[in-house]
Amino acid sequence: MDNETYGLIKTSIKKILNIDLNHYKDEQMKRRLDSWLIRVRQNSWQDYLHLCQQNPAELSKLRDYLTINVTEFFRDPDRWEMLRQNVMPQLIRDAGKPGEPKRGLRVWSAGCSIGVEAYTLAILLDEMTPTFTNYLLATDFDRGALTKAKARGPYTNDEIRNLTAQQRSRHLDMGTTNYIKETTAKKVTFKEQNLLEDKFENNFDLIVCRNVVIYFTNEAKAHLYSKFRAALRPGGVLFLGGTEIIPRPQELGLKNFGISFYINE
Repeated sequence: MDNETYGLIKTSIKKILNIDLNHYKDEQMKRRLDSWLIRVRQNSWQDYLHLCQQNPAELSKLRDYLTINVTEFFRDPDRWEMLRQNVMPQLIRDAGKPGEPKRGLRVWSAGCSIGVEAYTLAILLDEMTPTFTNYLLATDFDRGALTKAKARGPYTNDEIRNLTAQQRSRHLDMGTTNYIKETTAKKVTFKEQNLLEDKFENNFDLIVCRNVVIYFTNEAKAHLYSKFRAALRPGGVLFLGGTEIIPRPQELGLKNFGISFYINE
């Protein structure tokens, strides 16, 4: 794909979907778009974008494709175990300081995709804070993914492979398909959100945004990390993917403590 064609595509997609491809790495996005044009069997992007403007269903498919949804419960189990062992106990202690009313935790799954990460957090909170009334927010810009998340699944056997037998029994309606139980799903508030452009809620104890920004430009990453920091309470924690490293986090007011974790100082 040449730069002129890519420029026209970026302008059109910004106009019809409000997705700014300037935030994504050029070469990776070009390859992704080339693959999509082959998949939908169109001869040119001009023809395909015209089709999208006339066909809302096709436009929705393109919107969903431009977000990457690869996920599973407790993805990278060692990172989640560090959250359980090294991070959550301090957040729980902060929520119940001596002499102060015990409050629930404010937790946000940013870029929640089909809901797996959000429900993973719901399971973890159920196990570690059974007496708390927590606020668990989950957001994504992919409407198709959010629809599946709100529907509670179904989730594949590969996606649930890291759940223990006890977790499956307590949180899944199991059978020929795997759905999250309604009692667990009610603990999550799902909302549509553009991370780079929309305003954030604030005062979060924990923000989880894993494997979302790997296709973003460095400028877009820095902008998003700054917004996350502002959305955390002092002492709150940002949990990223294993390959997502913030260079010079101290310049943002964050402190790294182990792979994937940053605290708002």
